[in-house]
Amino acid sequence: MRKFLPAALALFILVATPAMRTQAPDPEAVKNAAQAHAALDAMVQALGGDLWLNINNMERHGHIAAFYQGNPNLGTDETFEFHQWPDHDRIDVTKHRDVVEFFVGRQGWEVTYRGKKPQDKDIMDDYLRRRDHSIETAVKVWMKDPNTILLYEGEHMVERHLADQVTLISPQNESITILMDVQTHLPLARTFQWRDPEYHDKNTDTEEYDDYHTIDGFPTPFTITRMKNGDTFRQYYVDHVSFNQNLPADFWDPDAVAKKIKK
Repeated sequence: MRKFLPAALALFILVATPAMRTQAPDPEAVKNAAQAHAALDAMVQALGGDLWLNINNMERHGHIAAFYQGNPNLGTDETFEFHQWPDHDRIDVTKHRDVVEFFVGRQGWEVTYRGKKPQDKDIMDDYLRRRDHSIETAVKVWMKDPNTILLYEGEHMVERHLADQVTLISPQNESITILMDVQTHLPLARTFQWRDPEYHDKNTDTEEYDDYHTIDGFPTPFTITRMKNGDTFRQYYVDHVSFNQNLPADFWDPDAVAKKIKK
């Protein structure tokens, strides 16, 4: 994949300073922002438009392959992932679904036959970072904020696909970069940077999306590759996706799940 973040960061430094936010808008910047907005609007329409914006929940069943130093480990883990906007996520692990991870609001738990325990801080922080910088959050939260800066950064290559590149910069100077296929307008990649709290260096988190299938009218990637600082460390192969299920009343309750697993 072509490295695209440095250009975004250069523009980020030039455009996102508080002083420049208060200046009268430059005509070229206004034109550029309109082009970025148009590219994002086209992506939303390609994903399903208003129906996609109002999806109640999604289940994704598949297998995860882990990587070490870019090389795949043997075997995969079967997972059942559930997401409900804006902040309810649940992951059932193994075909027996006897390990369940919850990320509800800003809290998280792991449930096993031993009961419920708080999610490890590193896992929790990582999950919240990705949720806070997801394409869904970019569209439903960042784009609605009039103080978010939109930058169109031209066309780039993502795994042999020509893509429009757009970076969103929040009022807090956080950024999300999205690359969208110039023909289908579907997202091909999402990236953001974060600073390690211990070592204070910057890390780049990237997800690439491939092998789209249309499920219930929603184009859905069936291969999702996650990279850290350019190295692949996880790949998700989707077997089945469903939308807008009628979930049980206690579905997001880790205590209720703990009782069922114990049985």
